Amino acid sequence: MIKAPDEIFGPLFEAVQLSGIFFDSKTFVDSTPKAGASFILNAYKEEYQKDGFDLKVFVENHFEIFNVEDSSFQHNPDHNPEQHISALWPVLKRQADKDIEGSSLIPLKHDYIVPGGRFGEIYYWDSYFTMEGLRVSGEVAMIESMIQNFADLIDTIGYIPNGNRSYFLGRSQPPFFARMITLLAEIEGDAVILKYQAQLLKEYQFWTKSTSDHHDMRMILLPDGNMLNRYSDNKPIPRQESYVEDVELAEGLDKGPAQVLWRHLRGACESGWDFSSRWMDDSKDLGTIRCRDIIPIDLNCLMYHLELTIARTYELEAKYDEAAAFKDTANQRKEAIHKWLWSAEKQIFLDYDVVNKAHKDVPSAAMLYPLFFELATETQAYHIAQYIENNLLKEGGIVTTEIHSGQQWDAPNGWAPLQWIAVIGLEKYGHHDLARSIATRWTSLNERVYNNTGKFVEKYNVEDLSLEAGGGEYPVQDGFGWTNGVYLALKEWLQLKG
Repeated sequence: MIKAPDEIFGPLFEAVQLSGIFFDSKTFVDSTPKAGASFILNAYKEEYQKDGFDLKVFVENHFEIFNVEDSSFQHNPDHNPEQHISALWPVLKRQADKDIEGSSLIPLKHDYIVPGGRFGEIYYWDSYFTMEGLRVSGEVAMIESMIQNFADLIDTIGYIPNGNRSYFLGRSQPPFFARMITLLAEIEGDAVILKYQAQLLKEYQFWTKSTSDHHDMRMILLPDGNMLNRYSDNKPIPRQESYVEDVELAEGLDKGPAQVLWRHLRGACESGWDFSSRWMDDSKDLGTIRCRDIIPIDLNCLMYHLELTIARTYELEAKYDEAAAFKDTANQRKEAIHKWLWSAEKQIFLDYDVVNKAHKDVPSAAMLYPLFFELATETQAYHIAQYIENNLLKEGGIVTTEIHSGQQWDAPNGWAPLQWIAVIGLEKYGHHDLARSIATRWTSLNERVYNNTGKFVEKYNVEDLSLEAGGGEYPVQDGFGWTNGVYLALKEWLQLKG
């Protein structure tokens, strides 16, 4: 059984995370113990009550402290952006891991790419967008390697966790595994899809399983008998990697409400949008988050694609009854998406709040997922394109939402994955000029920041190009896996479109 740092180090974990000795709560849980956990815990119990005990010195003596800085890489000012990214792939590469007792890292058997900065592990949904760039760079073997790692995680854990850290167990991320496989199949042929049928089915089971514990359910039953998915996490505790933040947010709450709050926070982390006004009753108060009560448009489009991909594996086996069953399920989901997540009033797709029995009035770039996965009608696509152009399109690309909440997945920030979803989705429905405009604005902003700083960063301020992005629980990170990937893919796309 894989144990998280709070389970391994108990009182030492809590003392460190609440002490503030590290600026980032993620630092300690990513650090590697120099000795066995029992040895370190016994030493702590013997020493912590002694006069002059220094917790930070104790931790530094017993752990290799995770350092986000990679001094081995120096930006070459003569490199253009493509050359810079090509030189950066090896820096972001991690070789197959060693299993170290007490480490939070879940070891992977094959090489992989990490986002960069404070993110020194593989991340689930990031990796699809990184793969789009790896494809452009000709790094197909790395795509294969990363997909195999994800398949191994499904085989051993039952799903793909948020990232390969023990403290991420309990939640996944937007299920892009099927899209990763179809991307590789576009390069190597349909045999790839069939190869991973077992893992596709197992991931599907994770997202659709019924359980007596409603907290562990990722399906929500609607009044008409349809079921759609939600993001969740079955652990009612503070996030280990953001422990002090979650404890402080729950101050003054009784145990029950605190556990509900922590589940909602963790559910939002499964969404990848941590955090956004999409999930909040009051956009200025993170304590009002209710992610698990909301049916998200993006997740259900991903599930639709997963169902169709599984159907395709059965077609390749000539098992047409099984294929038809999954196609029927996908079509039922499509109808439910149109019924419950399309706003006739606003003429866009919106998330649905099952508690308030109404659409969540937070238009976001997630409305573009039905275009990317081709389940919108032409009329719906037209209205979404109009909304994007009139409301979300900014000088540097599309903004995530129109709300300035102080959260990183809100205005004024733009994020690489949503630019890719937007450009490809709009292009599929013939909105070529808008797609080109978004791609051009975003890549130009990437280049502007690169020319000024020598970096590709995690997120960008798309409203005021003179300012950095902000918000969230940590500073803007450089590296950066999915930004690199989407930049290369969009530059190729622009070149192909002439």
